[in-house]
Amino acid sequence: MTILKFFKTVLLSALVISTSVLPSATAAAQATSSQDQSAAPLAVVMEFLSDTAPEKVEAAATRLVAPDAVYVSLSFDNPELKEIEPWAGTAKGPGAYSSTFLRVAKYWKIEDFTITDKLAAGEDVAIFGKFTYRSVEVGHVFTSPFSIHAKVRDGKMVYLQFLEDTYASASSFRQSGSWTVKTTKATPAFEVGVK
Repeated sequence: MTILKFFKTVLLSALVISTSVLPSATAAAQATSSQDQSAAPLAVVMEFLSDTAPEKVEAAATRLVAPDAVYVSLSFDNPELKEIEPWAGTAKGPGAYSSTFLRVAKYWKIEDFTITDKLAAGEDVAIFGKFTYRSVEVGHVFTSPFSIHAKVRDGKMVYLQFLEDTYASASSFRQSGSWTVKTTKATPAFEVGVK
């Protein structure tokens, strides 16, 4: 083999290798960059959640929540639920974030709050877990799954939606009473909530 043929073979091999390796290397670099961009929003949400105790939450909201941030707690708007849990619904600003956690601490003793999964993609963060609360006045204990969807821009939360088992949380305050429920034509009416 002549030197010229050897160099042509090496150059051709290098070209084949570079075209097959570079796209995956580029994809890996993009994935790493995307993970780095998602890590900061996740860190903001996790920092806020770790500072929700009554003595810390107002400072955390001031530090980590944008002035016009939206907070959706349990439902977009449910007047009956809001009578039971006044923070329910849609509100704005850091005060909406801190007042929710301040009220929760007055309504329930938090026996457990466990995060099971954390996901982040760009500005979007999703947190999943479960908690166990005991109502302060009635003493009922319940365990609920929860999910959080948050958006973070420029190091501040601009949106947070918190969902839980609101039937269980509202029922933890029940002292008496029941509902008569009729779910379908084929199902007879029945009582729920009888203690």
